[in-house]
Amino acid sequence: MNEAVLHQAVVAQLANKRHGTHDTMRRSDKWFSARKLRPQKGGGRARLGRRGSPTAGGKGQTSGGAVAHGPHPRSYRQRLPRKMKQLALRVALSEKARSDRLIILDGLVLDGPKTRDIVDILGRLGVRGSTLIVTKEADAVLRKSIGNLQDIDSILVRLLNPLQTHRVRTIVMTQDAVNEADELWGHPKTRHRTPYQQVATGQRSVAQSRAAL
Repeated sequence: MNEAVLHQAVVAQLANKRHGTHDTMRRSDKWFSARKLRPQKGGGRARLGRRGSPTAGGKGQTSGGAVAHGPHPRSYRQRLPRKMKQLALRVALSEKARSDRLIILDGLVLDGPKTRDIVDILGRLGVRGSTLIVTKEADAVLRKSIGNLQDIDSILVRLLNPLQTHRVRTIVMTQDAVNEADELWGHPKTRHRTPYQQVATGQRSVAQSRAAL
């Protein structure tokens, strides 16, 4: 479990989702007179400058002024190397496999868009909590079947990312999606192996998942 790489990838993905369009008005953006509001001394009250000066949280200052050190539009984007992204995704998937939260199915074919069918399938698999169903090709029937389920979502394997993989409790993948993931992000030493060869080398995934079925 490489927590450092996974943490960095998750933070970068969350940062890249930020728009950075927040903005507050500076003193130059305020259209007030530059006249000093009252004399500096003699009144027994706080010192005040121009009307558009930044307020101090309402402590003796007039409202409607500028914002001191406020946020302004900026980019939060963080760039990660491609190999680091692949490593973070492998770490997240491997952690799900080690904790028995990765279930692999030979296939997932539904007769029609029925929510009850998905609930029954996940119930027989013993899946509880947030679940991510990963497929190789887009399946409109599957999308309609899970549309009313709050904690269940589906994604194409090529769009899989460390944040979504790490956030959900259980991942359900089809065999085609596993093969595609191995082609895209598999480690060079284990790439192009079949799932049964991976189990034989000590990697836990398919054997335990199919035993649950």
